[in-house]
Amino acid sequence: MVSSSDGTAPFDYPILKGQKALVTGANSGIGRATAVGLGRVGADVVVNYVAGKEDAEAVVREIQGLGVNAYAHEADVSSQDQVADMVSRMVQEFGTIDIMVANAGLQRDAALTDMTLDQWRKVLDVNLTGQFLCAREATKEFLRRGVVPKVSRSAGKIICMSSVHQVIPWAGHVNYAASKGGVQMMMETLAQELAPHRIRVNAVAPGAIRTPINRDAWATPQAEAELLKLIPYDRVGDPEDIANAVAVLASDYCDYVVGTTLYVDGGMTLFPGFATGG
Repeated sequence: MVSSSDGTAPFDYPILKGQKALVTGANSGIGRATAVGLGRVGADVVVNYVAGKEDAEAVVREIQGLGVNAYAHEADVSSQDQVADMVSRMVQEFGTIDIMVANAGLQRDAALTDMTLDQWRKVLDVNLTGQFLCAREATKEFLRRGVVPKVSRSAGKIICMSSVHQVIPWAGHVNYAASKGGVQMMMETLAQELAPHRIRVNAVAPGAIRTPINRDAWATPQAEAELLKLIPYDRVGDPEDIANAVAVLASDYCDYVVGTTLYVDGGMTLFPGFATGG
């Protein structure tokens, strides 16, 4: 089962048994929790990473300890050739791919007038183009194989990892916000295009989650208190909260969910500043 920091778990049934999943950026944070979470509910998992081989191998061992198969694969998701090679190897090793979780992402923050073109391009290349490349390569295999009813009701699932900042502007992070806004429209367009082929494309949009990328926002009591002003549910999310959402969204329990963004944000997108009347 996929458990959270408070010990709760929404299910303990292998809802993805026999399915093959690839999670990009899976050696830390949300990606790590998602890869392990998919393994817990029965999927074999490819753990993608671009740096941190030892961390990726540790994730592989944790997943293998759950009784499923896993291996690590180094690839830069912004590289067309490396993504193609990664999916090709997966098809050779596991026979196919059923679930693509396009999670890899990064930040290069700066005020507009200080932001370099390299900072802008790097974030768009990884956060947006990387998801496009991963979706494209996975779709080729989905279309080749088609629906296998004993495995899943769909021919394949693509889950784009977005952010609340696909709809919430974020000053000082224009490259990141633009990339996530692009992810939303890309996901919806792909969902429209691929649905007739029984390929489901959706997104998960995390809010504030305890990961290394945003440690400064929650690592001290003072910082966490400020952050909680933005979260009506009054707690910071854990990576397992996202893993749970991905696992259910990838399963046949959500077979009729197409082109949807699932916000996992404790209510951050509810504009909490207006709770007292605005």
